[in-house]
Amino acid sequence: MTQRFMAPADIEAKSFRILQEKMGPFHGTEEELAIVTRVAHATADVDFGMSLYIHEGAIKSGLSALRSGAPVITDVEMVRAGIRKDGLESMGGRVLTFLNDPEVAEMARNTENATRSQMAMRKALPRMEGAIVAIGNAPTALFEIIDRIKAKEASPALVIGMPIGFVGAAESHQELIELDYPSITAPGPKGGSPVAAAIVNALIKLALRP
Repeated sequence: MTQRFMAPADIEAKSFRILQEKMGPFHGTEEELAIVTRVAHATADVDFGMSLYIHEGAIKSGLSALRSGAPVITDVEMVRAGIRKDGLESMGGRVLTFLNDPEVAEMARNTENATRSQMAMRKALPRMEGAIVAIGNAPTALFEIIDRIKAKEASPALVIGMPIGFVGAAESHQELIELDYPSITAPGPKGGSPVAAAIVNALIKLALRP
């Protein structure tokens, strides 16, 4: 019979035991496993978690940024809401989201074929040096970051590229992979704000280890 009520810590522990059984052997680092497991847990999709692309410099760069108090810049409030702010703030960092900034809305109105998410990334450019950028919703935001990195106008420590959908998401993921830049993404159209937040939270937990 299913146990319907359990303590939160017991639920989490049991969830991760089940995940480890489903995942089987993992041929990566302990830190990569922590991220993959967190994503699989957030999505209840082991195959998706195992499909993550983690650039060889991504984790080291992301952890260094967090420990130095760098901000996490997100494309939407949903990613912001899902990030473990107490852990981030204990290292001197904070979450920045410019989507609802009035100036961003004005920029989007005055720029042809522009989205607010794209313009929010432009607004964030002065804060982006050495930061972590976590995109969980808008492919246009990720395309903007990729273009700015290519133009040497942005140099974040890490790009987490997880926009979701059938228009542009898979293409933006692939462009990020081909950029050969410290990044975490996944082939195909899957992603979403909970995934982006889960990756940030996994990195925060790793950064806080003694």
